[in-house]
Amino acid sequence: MTAFNDESGSGDALRRALGVNRRRFLSTCTAVAAGAIAAPVLGASPALAEDRGRGHDHDRGGHVLVPPGKRGIILYTVRDATARDPLASDLPSGFREVFKQLARHGYRQVEFAGYNQHANAPGGAGLESVAGARLLRSWLDEYGLRAQGNHGFIPSSWPLTSADLDTFKKHLEIANILGMDHMGTGGDPTGSSYPADWDVAADKWNALGRIARREGIKLYTHNHDSAYGFLLDGGPLDAQGRPTRSSGVRKLEYFLKATDPKLVWLEMDVFWAHVAQYKFHTYTAHDGSTREQVFDPAGLVARHNKRYPLFHAKDGVVSTTNGMGYDMVPFGTGVIDYTTFFSRVGERNYHNPMVEDDNSPSATDPAQSLREAKISYDNLAALRARRR
Repeated sequence: MTAFNDESGSGDALRRALGVNRRRFLSTCTAVAAGAIAAPVLGASPALAEDRGRGHDHDRGGHVLVPPGKRGIILYTVRDATARDPLASDLPSGFREVFKQLARHGYRQVEFAGYNQHANAPGGAGLESVAGARLLRSWLDEYGLRAQGNHGFIPSSWPLTSADLDTFKKHLEIANILGMDHMGTGGDPTGSSYPADWDVAADKWNALGRIARREGIKLYTHNHDSAYGFLLDGGPLDAQGRPTRSSGVRKLEYFLKATDPKLVWLEMDVFWAHVAQYKFHTYTAHDGSTREQVFDPAGLVARHNKRYPLFHAKDGVVSTTNGMGYDMVPFGTGVIDYTTFFSRVGERNYHNPMVEDDNSPSATDPAQSLREAKISYDNLAALRARRR
């Protein structure tokens, strides 16, 4: 593969659309071309650490891109801390102590990734119940935090079994006790590349969204990179009678059109969207030709802004060896240009960015995940719109 060519009109248009200066655009493309793979094209930004050491007073001067009340974290980032045995460590352990520490860092929102903690923590191991939700809500309130979502139960059956429907309704009740506006999942609607399967997924999510709406909850799905790959929707058929080529429509964009905007919402994982930008920038058209179509994550959100109430704010550094284009790092210490991203999508009082780093827990450094959560908070709070 070759790096994107900035000498063409399309290269200049892409560079301007993504808010990348010409020097950085060319240097990024050249560096990755040397690795013989397609370049991540969104601009690099340095770590946003200039406001560290000032406590939580990040909001003086400039246009703050993420207001204080919208700064959140998904608890998967600190899953080692919620799972820690409080009898074996002096570090924060279990939900209550982790909430306390996150509030000290400055966070005001959390997104759950299930409701389990260490059995020796207050409340016991499993809090996936009405009683458990009430206890969690009391701790959230105690530390001034708000639950804004959960990567939880989405029924695997379709049509829904009675058992799955009952469990789904239980999770909606838990979400309401916790005060969530949104409830979702950490997976894609389907792993398929074929429109027929996405049609089935859309029917299912419309039905689930209708149930959630009756309970006052917005149901959302979450993306990984493959969901922004291209549908196979034409051309010669394979041995199973399935299409083998693409019209250039991306899977989740098809899903957006197939689902009711009043029933189904999305959470963009910005890291995985940029992995998709790196991996899926050409497709084989129905006529067999190879065509280029670079994915623009911020552009997609801007076109469907109200469909994206949540983001995973996850950062990365360029990798030419792992096949993804990026290695995950704490927020603000990588090259994904969140200043440009948040500026382009706007609606800063609507979107809810949740910091995430899958790699924060460490087998050798028990304090790492909460320490990196503080680094990520400071960098999120430091984001300012560029002066024109």
